[in-house]
Amino acid sequence: MEPSLFFFDDSQPDTDSEQVARSRQRAPLAVRMRPRNLDEVVGQKHLLGPGSPLRVLAGESGGPAGPSSVILWGPPGTGKTTLANVIAGGAGRKFVELSAITAGVKDVRAVMDQALEDRDFRGLTTVLFLDEIHRFTKAQQDALLPGVENRWVVLVAATTENPSFSVISPLLSRSILLTLQGLTDTDIAELLQRAVTDPRGFAGVIDLDDAASEHLVKMANGDARKALTSLEAAAAVAFGKATDAGVEYSVNQPLLVTAEHASLAVNRSVVRYDKQGDQHYDVTSAFIKSIRGSDVDAALHYLARMIEAGEDPRFIARRLIVHASEDIGMADPTALTAAVNAAQAVQLVGLPEARLNLAQATIHLASAPKSNAVYRAIDGALADVRSGLVDPIPVHLRDSHYPGADALGHGRGYIYPHDEKNGIARQTYAPENLQKVVYYRPSLFGEEKILQQRLERIRTLRKTTPSS
Repeated sequence: MEPSLFFFDDSQPDTDSEQVARSRQRAPLAVRMRPRNLDEVVGQKHLLGPGSPLRVLAGESGGPAGPSSVILWGPPGTGKTTLANVIAGGAGRKFVELSAITAGVKDVRAVMDQALEDRDFRGLTTVLFLDEIHRFTKAQQDALLPGVENRWVVLVAATTENPSFSVISPLLSRSILLTLQGLTDTDIAELLQRAVTDPRGFAGVIDLDDAASEHLVKMANGDARKALTSLEAAAAVAFGKATDAGVEYSVNQPLLVTAEHASLAVNRSVVRYDKQGDQHYDVTSAFIKSIRGSDVDAALHYLARMIEAGEDPRFIARRLIVHASEDIGMADPTALTAAVNAAQAVQLVGLPEARLNLAQATIHLASAPKSNAVYRAIDGALADVRSGLVDPIPVHLRDSHYPGADALGHGRGYIYPHDEKNGIARQTYAPENLQKVVYYRPSLFGEEKILQQRLERIRTLRKTTPSS
């Protein structure tokens, strides 16, 4: 059996070159396969065209390498750290990385002071890579401003959260914001195949069958780092089984990594979700809009994503309750009951069983007739109140149960509806300036179609002059 790329003979002392090779081979596959230049970057074609800011920063555009700072915003595993390393790889560059978790204001200022000294006395440009900048406090981000504004450093900041919410405005205005996109399945498949054949990866010692590649692509969910880590794990499973079975492999007879190996290595996709960031709001938005659009299957998909990512089931239940009145209302009065019942079930049962209750409510709401008449009615009434349309309450409707109320005429002329034919009293209820206003206008869907006919009859029966 030909030794694999991942095992070394420890019986002989290392030379310097052997130590470097050993260190490189022991690094994770995702690190070994990190692109060395922008042309090796997979995906992000919209950011890598000729003359793009990234090519200018990397000194590959044919012009001067401008020192503008950039903020890279995108999902995990889309190449933010890779791009920072490529930018730092240009001539006369010094790469410094700070952790947003451990670095304080003092550390930031120390980097800035050293960068200024390196620029003025050594002719070096410091590329400061700051991962997860959204974790930096306002004070820490403020400390970056002098270095960025005076161009002591080229800041390359990476974040998975919307910078508009997590990065201070002065820093945003002094940087170029570049949005990275999740990698496509084609991108991930290309990356996997490159790792199979590239000398920095498996150098042709393994081969990946189509089913295994498809499984790894699906599990990666657009995350390059996840894809390469999963490939490494699948290869380790294949190597282990080959060793146990005495199977030999080499570059001329590569070891086949199958779907079985891939499934044993990784059988659960990581769902991208941040409970306080973009994914939280985007998935929630898609969930509600799918219910509103009566797409039961899409709504269940987004519900599953929230559950699988660990979203608080009480939050999901609250959104269903709001949606039941906002987008369904009286078109199906039982929708609110279903949503409230699901919320109570979540409290009583909890996950994982409560997923059934949430799913039932989701299906009920998504398949129900839709109407936003309740939403429009209350918002219309609130708008009038806020604009000052609050005339005095008609005298016959005022409270008459306290001493002196009768002398003021309160309640005088009030007609008790239960004493009237059809239970409808011919009297007015709204303030004088709102007697012709109609807030609630039922739709023609579901129960509201019947309700509309009933309301028209009621309004006709009630029409009269104001009671005195």
